[in-house]
Amino acid sequence: MRLSGPSKQPGTKFGRGGAETRRNPGSCFLSPRLCVSASFLLALLAPAYGQQLICRNGRCERVINGSIPAATRLRIRAHGPVTLEGGTVPNLTYSVRITASARTDAEARRIVMMSAVRVETGGPWTVLTAPGGSVETTVSVKAARLTAANISTSDGSVRVTGIDGQVDVDTGAGEIMVDRVRGDCNLNTGGGHIRCGQVGGALKCSTGAGKVSVDSVRGEAVLATQGGDIYAREAGGVVRAETGGGGVHIGTAGGSVTAISGGGEIIVEKSGGVVTLRNMAGPVNVGSAAGVRCDSAGGGIRLANISGPIRVATSMGSIMAALYGSNLADSYLATGSGDITVMIPSNLGVTIQADNTMADTLRRIISEFSAVQPRRQGTHVVAAGAVNGGGPVLQLAATGGTIFIKKQ
Repeated sequence: MRLSGPSKQPGTKFGRGGAETRRNPGSCFLSPRLCVSASFLLALLAPAYGQQLICRNGRCERVINGSIPAATRLRIRAHGPVTLEGGTVPNLTYSVRITASARTDAEARRIVMMSAVRVETGGPWTVLTAPGGSVETTVSVKAARLTAANISTSDGSVRVTGIDGQVDVDTGAGEIMVDRVRGDCNLNTGGGHIRCGQVGGALKCSTGAGKVSVDSVRGEAVLATQGGDIYAREAGGVVRAETGGGGVHIGTAGGSVTAISGGGEIIVEKSGGVVTLRNMAGPVNVGSAAGVRCDSAGGGIRLANISGPIRVATSMGSIMAALYGSNLADSYLATGSGDITVMIPSNLGVTIQADNTMADTLRRIISEFSAVQPRRQGTHVVAAGAVNGGGPVLQLAATGGTIFIKKQ
């Protein structure tokens, strides 16, 4: 059996059964002969201890299993699906399935038998490289405690769990799933869903097409997809979410939220900062925030428990806003076609300036406050006055529809 791969160099030995184990000879402080012996010993400690070979109808599958001493950081280079489980075994164990298709079993067998798994160690890093080219590979790794994991594959799904530090994943196409990661996560796929469970640091993920789903991230979250829904249940910091087409749903964010959609519903349940939204088409719903800035090309807007400044405009759709707290600054609500309803609590003073360009009746503005009553002004119906002693200016502008100014 002949193994493919780089030519042998001093300080390099091949492990049994198709796995190449390499240690940098420049790091050895012994004599050249002892360095070779030490490298050979490492190869014995990290053999590919089991293989399976099955060939049928011009397709051969070879499975290489191996084990090496534990390292704190792991880098995987693959050409197919990858699964990594950290904190599960005392050493690092791997299983690589190599598959090749050819016109005959003999040709497929020759291809898989010439394909080698390479394992290299240097400092705190272990690097596992699966063969590519004309073969397909599936990599499964179990490791002891890892403080960093870096995975790159030309295509295929990636699943990572139980890492005590940073995780970086890049796949040309395929789903990414991570969970129980204590550090930062950087996840990128050319196309496929991204699913995140518990992330202890910051999260940055991007997919060319697919959904993004996050259960909990303690730090900042940057979530992007060219097409698909985005959902984040809980984030401890700032959230930025952008989709080319799909909905955005943010549960709780400790900081500000920015959400952009090419078309779909945007929901922000609770934000510890200002919420900034842009939607080409679809409704908007904010449950609680320290302020809102929103531009919508079409769709209704519903705001509740807003304690800061509001700057909201939609080309088509109704707006409903419930004000809250005492930090309201000058604000603006406008719709090109639809109603505006604003609810003002008794402990919040504002100065109303309402303008409706539809002047067929005075009932285009309906106010529950005696100090703010409608009147005609040219071709408009307007209303202005102080509510609860006055305060920041609240401008309400509608083209058609009705403006409702209510007590809360």
